[in-house]
Amino acid sequence: MNLLKKLLPDIVAVVLFAVLSFAYFYPAVTEGRILAQHDAVAGIGAGQEAKEYYGRTGESTRWTNSLFGGMPTYQLAPSYESSRMLNYVQNVYSLFLPTYVWYVFVMLLGFYILLRAFNFKVWMSALGAIVWAFSSYFFIIIAAGHIWKFVTLAYIPPTIAGMVLVYRGKYLSGSLLTALFVALQIASNHAQMSYYFLFVMLFMAVAYGVIAWKEKQLPRFLKASGVLVVAGLVGVCINLSNLYHTYQYSKESMRGKSELVKENSANQTGSGLERDYITQWSYGIGETFSLLVPNVKGGASVPLAENKTAMKKADPMYMGLYSQIGQYWGEQPGTSGPVYVGAFIVFLFILGCFVVQGPMKWALVAGTLFSILLSWGKNFMGLTDFFIDYIPMYNKFRAVSSILVIAEFTIPLLAIMALKEVIERPSLIKEKAKAFYISLGLTGGLALLFAIAPRFFFPSYVSTMEMAALQNAIPADQLAPILMNLEEMRVAIFTADAWRSFFIVVIGVALLWAYAAGKMKASWLIAALTVLCLADMWNVNKRYLYDEQFVAKGTEMQPFLKPTETDAEILKDKSLDYRVLNLSSNTFNENNTSYWHKSIGGYHAAKLRRYQEMIEEHIQGEMTDLFKQIPEVQADMEKVDGSHFPVLNMLNTRYFIFPLQGGKTLPIYNPYALGNAWFVDEVQYANNANEEIEAIHHLNPATTAVVDKKFAEEVKAVKESVSDSTRSIVLKEYQPNALTYEVKSSKGGTVVFSEIYYPGWQSFIDGEEVAHGRANYILRAMDVPAGTHTITFTFDPKSLHITETIAFIAMGLLIAGALVILLLSIRRQKQTQA
Repeated sequence: MNLLKKLLPDIVAVVLFAVLSFAYFYPAVTEGRILAQHDAVAGIGAGQEAKEYYGRTGESTRWTNSLFGGMPTYQLAPSYESSRMLNYVQNVYSLFLPTYVWYVFVMLLGFYILLRAFNFKVWMSALGAIVWAFSSYFFIIIAAGHIWKFVTLAYIPPTIAGMVLVYRGKYLSGSLLTALFVALQIASNHAQMSYYFLFVMLFMAVAYGVIAWKEKQLPRFLKASGVLVVAGLVGVCINLSNLYHTYQYSKESMRGKSELVKENSANQTGSGLERDYITQWSYGIGETFSLLVPNVKGGASVPLAENKTAMKKADPMYMGLYSQIGQYWGEQPGTSGPVYVGAFIVFLFILGCFVVQGPMKWALVAGTLFSILLSWGKNFMGLTDFFIDYIPMYNKFRAVSSILVIAEFTIPLLAIMALKEVIERPSLIKEKAKAFYISLGLTGGLALLFAIAPRFFFPSYVSTMEMAALQNAIPADQLAPILMNLEEMRVAIFTADAWRSFFIVVIGVALLWAYAAGKMKASWLIAALTVLCLADMWNVNKRYLYDEQFVAKGTEMQPFLKPTETDAEILKDKSLDYRVLNLSSNTFNENNTSYWHKSIGGYHAAKLRRYQEMIEEHIQGEMTDLFKQIPEVQADMEKVDGSHFPVLNMLNTRYFIFPLQGGKTLPIYNPYALGNAWFVDEVQYANNANEEIEAIHHLNPATTAVVDKKFAEEVKAVKESVSDSTRSIVLKEYQPNALTYEVKSSKGGTVVFSEIYYPGWQSFIDGEEVAHGRANYILRAMDVPAGTHTITFTFDPKSLHITETIAFIAMGLLIAGALVILLLSIRRQKQTQA
């Protein structure tokens, strides 16, 4: 009974979180409606072959041929036996709440746990949880379908809560919390977010180290740090299968180092993505004020015509144009919305820089500045280049603007610390009056200046890319009045939000003054600030994630309920394995084709690097030729020169889906596809990747293979031209992770297989393992002796079995730790009652 009484306020807070989460998604959640996001729909298409395989066999395949010619499933839908227990833990932690509702709930609960670990009282912890969880970026990524990024972020605060408990001397409970949430966030499979928050944990660890040094408690600090390292390793080991194979895949993916030496070598990095790609989405320096004023750059890249404030200033002459121009005028290629943490929360954060004492304050300030400076990316290349070149793994991740998630964490945390100082010492406002007015000036004052003099701070309201597009499309004499009206509309958007932020800060400050003057109790202050901040952030979030976006359940499956006439016609071909190129879609940005066929295209943020390089060097050019040739011959492929698309032929592209008028498509059979495998008469060796990819421009892959010289042992040169009319290769059995061929030849030779080369595939001739190599930059090849043979390729990496064993052991340690805590808790309860 005493325990229940003690926990009752926490239980009420948790219930409040559930109610808030449910309310945000009402009525969509009660009506069973869902968000049909691009990434979610793409995931359905990409995972269909693996899903069908699991349905047939009850086993998971680690390879699929349904997109990009073939790739591992490690980063499509990572699923391992060792992680199933974590799925159950996640369901319990989220109280089995409905989809969408549980996302926001765990975001709230995680930060609440963190603040309770910092020893904040219940209702202040609840306020802190709300201002963290309702930060705009989190709702924007739900709308965009980046669910696992969201979930990873939700598990980071309780991970740090474990760290806080350990440094406070609660080794067992803290280490268990750390290990559990490290495991959960890694299982959520967004390494970029986990990586970014390692910097936050480093800053906080340094703060605890400084405190220990001042208090002459360094041995205790070192002990706590050691406990955290062990706890972190347990969490890592629980996910070792996922982590190890993601690491292995990253070396072969676009995130790894290219072997090509390009002309613009300065754009390349030592072992990761290219600089332009990393910094393509860089937050503008002026755009950073969105932390205070959400629409400082217009908000999201949606039609300007959808903004009521802007349209009040619109010239009726240009109404058609405003449905094509976006609200956003920043320098990013596009955005789904700004990073807004709450105007009054920014005020409290700045106040916290003055009134909060101790190293932890400086850790949070440093984390905030660190986050903002790195989010500028190409707008602050000195620091960005340093991190790309010298900080391990930084060059593996794109969209540097997303590092602002750190500021979204540090700003509300320091803000709540500042509020705690004010509540515990009401006289602080008078004692620190200068700090109070500086904070007010830098937030409410700045918002007021934005509102009354917007052009002084931001002279341009048209982005560089937008201006170039308008200048190309509209004559100069007509453009000037359009630009004037466009500026007027966008100024209206900006100033409306500036006034909004000003009044929010003023109301919050007035509440603090009322409390300091003794006219309001602490509980009422917290309640009033909760309502103010929640209303502020709820309103902004509803701009980007709102009820009308939700559609009837099943809508996401519409593209997959029934094949199109073209798909159905192609599916009549019952051959075991061939590929399809969809020319009627954005080939490399959709997976609808992958649902029905083995696609040349696809959609994935980290495709195999060599395949991407072949797209850039060969496949896109061949697609352009096809678009030109096919209409000229009225789709009669016999009249098309097949030598114009040798890479598509060697990828066994048997069908093209060609666009027609009225949204219809036509299936076109490609008679030049080389089939599943073939003997070649000549093997050429290349000294490096540049020679290898260039050679493909000048050879006929039906007769000649180019091989990197490092595979010279696996793929030997053909000694003489072999004329053998009896030789044949037939694909006898097909599974995504196992291929069986029957090969007949009187003299043997080099065989090229139209399958993507990837380390981990094993090859066998008549049951005996043999080595195979890489040919034509992306395919497999091997030497086959004379006679009739059975050749088998299988993909079942040994590393998978090793990592799974380690993961199960680590999970056992975590369960054992939980049982120890439970037993100790029961013993203490009995001792208390006695």
